[in-house]
Amino acid sequence: MPLDTSVRCSVMGADMTIAGQESVRVEPTALPSDEEILAQLDRIRFSAEFDVPGRARKFLTYVVEQAIAGRSDRIKAYSIATEVFGRDSSFDAQTDPAVRIEAGRVRRALERYYLVAGRNDPIVIRIPKGGYVPIFERQTDAQVEADPGPSALARSVSSIQSSRQRWIWFGVGAAALVVGGLATSALVRPASDEDLARSSGIRPNIPRLVVMPFEDLSGTQQSAMITRGLADEVISNVAKFKEIIVAAGETAARPSAAGDGPTYTLEGRVRLEGDKLRLGIRLIQRSDGSVVWANNYDENLRVHKIIELQENAAAAVATAVAQPYGVIFQANATHFTGSVPDDWEAYACTLAYYGYRSDLNPQTHASVQECLLHATRQFPNYATAWALLSMTYIDELRFRYRLGRSPPTSLEHAIEAAARAVELDPQNVRALQAEMLTLFFRGEVDAALAVGARAFAINPNDTELSGEYGFRLALSGEWRRGCDLVSRTVADNPGPVVGYFEAALAVCSYFKRDYVAAERWASLADLRANPSYHIILLATLGKLRKIEEARVEREWLETNLPGFFDNIRREVALRIRRPEDQRQLFEGLREAGVPIPES
Repeated sequence: MPLDTSVRCSVMGADMTIAGQESVRVEPTALPSDEEILAQLDRIRFSAEFDVPGRARKFLTYVVEQAIAGRSDRIKAYSIATEVFGRDSSFDAQTDPAVRIEAGRVRRALERYYLVAGRNDPIVIRIPKGGYVPIFERQTDAQVEADPGPSALARSVSSIQSSRQRWIWFGVGAAALVVGGLATSALVRPASDEDLARSSGIRPNIPRLVVMPFEDLSGTQQSAMITRGLADEVISNVAKFKEIIVAAGETAARPSAAGDGPTYTLEGRVRLEGDKLRLGIRLIQRSDGSVVWANNYDENLRVHKIIELQENAAAAVATAVAQPYGVIFQANATHFTGSVPDDWEAYACTLAYYGYRSDLNPQTHASVQECLLHATRQFPNYATAWALLSMTYIDELRFRYRLGRSPPTSLEHAIEAAARAVELDPQNVRALQAEMLTLFFRGEVDAALAVGARAFAINPNDTELSGEYGFRLALSGEWRRGCDLVSRTVADNPGPVVGYFEAALAVCSYFKRDYVAAERWASLADLRANPSYHIILLATLGKLRKIEEARVEREWLETNLPGFFDNIRREVALRIRRPEDQRQLFEGLREAGVPIPES
């Protein structure tokens, strides 16, 4: 069906107002066909650079399909709210801004997409402000030639248990392999033109995951609908993880002429029998066709609505496959333990960071920080590396790693690196996590929690983020809500359980006055080189009247953190915000034999 008149005129270059929208000008050129527009829609929807929630993708799909079907007159806030968002007939666009907010999100995401992934796409889709009717135009050769390209874009942006042992080893080994004999400064500095020239591309090599069309094994109308919806939801959820690239479909699965095909393929099979649905998932390594991981997810149609069912299953798949400590990261940690190819060094540094998180050792920290410094200089526009680098500076402050460096200096470096990460990619959850931590340790707790809430809304399936956000909530006084999130993080983590979050549960148990559980969680965390571990264990042992064990912990702190107890009130206030919670910790420390100075 042809485009309706208003859209056709816009595409052909007339200055006019479209369905109440502001006037726009599109250069005269051949009208894109429906097939070309739909192909471009798929290209955008399945791109990792079109970083929006599933609802925004449905929004874009709806308005494009309505436009090419000749129904632009139906593209109103009311129809979008009821047909896309599932609102009832009482929806009032004057009092409910949901559609306007989502439209703004889609516009910004489209702008970003065409700046990064879509620079050379043949068709441009835009939604002018003032309405929701999309316009379509061909991108001319002149537009493509005028594109600033990766270097200019990067320059512009840069201005602004056995499993656990393997991860611990990798945290040291990979970082050492990457950094080698490089003498790098421990300071954040802006990327120079020379740095950018040395960069091998706009971003480093990171694993590529192709999500294939899911197979419908039942062959009914309902199962076909559910199968398509599941595949879309999985793509949407996995694309929120910035440590991998997500592509979709048979075309994306074919290796390019250069032979650099995708690393992994995700296949799904859906079977519907009565009220029971089973989703079978396999992750396949492309190099040899081996099955890296497989799992089944069962849902009951009588218990869940279809959309809820799809969301639950897709969230479980994304959590298992794509997050840090997930299946892909475990596979790559094993792959890179022997050697790291030159073109994978930056990615190996991010793996090394997550390995370091397993034991929070100061020696591992130093090598990982140096590795990430090198990665940010090699790829100055790699937002994830900047975010992780920021968190290594935060660790200097909260874990007292570099006693020779003053805490303000560490915090300044952390703030600078986090700001750069957020500027490069405002939707990057790891960047927002770094920003949350810098705000928290700067004393801006409310602002920190607001950033954490925004990041959690973007990707609630990221256990690294949800655990850290939950711990910030708990330490700010929201113990129940925050500790529930930390507990869920430990339960949902598909990889080796991170000792940091077990230690967080020890803190949660202490403040619930369950000192037996606190000791048990602390022993499971086993972060022998980390000061925070010894502090909570010392207070717990004091409450349990285990005086001899407490003496050992106290001596460790006095030896490894000289002067720590002299400033104990300041150190505790840096981490625990409410005075009543600080007093509860001081009670345990006093009972463990620690003299607490008067306030």
